[in-house]
Amino acid sequence: MASAVGVDDYALTRVPDSARYSWWSVAVQRFGQVSALSQFLLGATIGFGMSFWNAVLAFTFGSVILELITVLVGVIGVREGLATSMIARWTGFGRGGSALIGLAIGISLIGWFGIQSAVSAQGLAALVGGLPEWGWALVFGLVVTAIVVRGFHSMAWTAYLMVPAFLILVGWSVVSELTRHDLGALVASAPPGPHLSLLQGTTLVAGGFIVGAVITPDMTRFNRTTGDVVKQTLVGVTLGEYVIGLAGVLLAHAVGTAQITTIVTSSVGWVGLLIVIAGTMKINDWNLYSSGLGVVNFIGTVSGKRAHRGLVTAVLGVVGSVLAAAGILSKFTDFLTVLGVAFPPIAGIMVAEYFVVKQWRGELEEARARGAVPTDAPVWVPATIVVWIAAALFGEFVDWGLPSINSLVVAFVLYVAAGKLGLVRGVGKSATADAEPAPAA
Repeated sequence: MASAVGVDDYALTRVPDSARYSWWSVAVQRFGQVSALSQFLLGATIGFGMSFWNAVLAFTFGSVILELITVLVGVIGVREGLATSMIARWTGFGRGGSALIGLAIGISLIGWFGIQSAVSAQGLAALVGGLPEWGWALVFGLVVTAIVVRGFHSMAWTAYLMVPAFLILVGWSVVSELTRHDLGALVASAPPGPHLSLLQGTTLVAGGFIVGAVITPDMTRFNRTTGDVVKQTLVGVTLGEYVIGLAGVLLAHAVGTAQITTIVTSSVGWVGLLIVIAGTMKINDWNLYSSGLGVVNFIGTVSGKRAHRGLVTAVLGVVGSVLAAAGILSKFTDFLTVLGVAFPPIAGIMVAEYFVVKQWRGELEEARARGAVPTDAPVWVPATIVVWIAAALFGEFVDWGLPSINSLVVAFVLYVAAGKLGLVRGVGKSATADAEPAPAA
């Protein structure tokens, strides 16, 4: 039955060379993630509290931070051809730690999948009608689920359609509003809302996509070279942050409020509705895709059995759609925010292990030469769990600097220190029974 429900998409194996894509194909999807409706709202929020040129600085600093993290983690993905939660087994977390990561990714992203579905449902119910909000939530969620079940190839074609549509529609709405104002005056105008410092603005930019940066290997495992990862990151993140973010900044100055999406939607009617649909669909597919990969790894770790990615994705998509329809996902927002604090240290630990400590790097390289994954993994790495918790607590409770970046840097430093002191050691060994060698290229 599972084989009839979509494709497995190398959920627990290396992506072979024959299944890799051009950097541009992956870059379009990366751009689709960063240039979502939430980025538009982020720009409006920053523009409401910052001058235009200070907002440019905030987006610049935040983008550099994101690009550095995305490239480093993305290089691990393209070299190993493995999903984030799978790589974690040999980048400091062990089998048990990777299961926790997979579960956290699964819960967090299926939650955001439901929230995005609910956002689209509100717009559809208001401007189209015909169905109540819960009905549209089900329809939208299940349509996205059908796309994601078919795997990366199907999602690539969705991005080819939705990214240009989103840019054209946003451009139309932005130009419609900004032509009523003097652009020079907008750039020079004072922010209409309470002041945001440069540090606060940079924090918002970097924190707004940090989870997407951490799960980058889910996407870059389909790249062909490390150069491709660098190119797609520079194009996708830079354009996504600047084009959509700064448009939101100008609109905030033009209309004097941070609620830009509501104003744009009401001012351009059905075009606004299409913006909402295109803007949520092209990020929601990746929410569901990475959620499915995380849960597949969790199931494989706990049960030792291979769960089919397509079937798991279908179940998660239905669950997320039903939760969105039930209207209870708004109560999960605080929980999802707390979960988000745990993500940045994951990237810090993975980068520290793969590029500096290298306790399990040799095993990955030996297995890569065979086109497979290592035959076993440590069950737990106690030092990693301590570092993970300490870094997350530091990011949550220390009111200085950029919280998400603080926790990532602290995790990196503590893990490297633990490695130099000989504290990074696995406890127990577990055969990789849930994975099989990738098919030959």
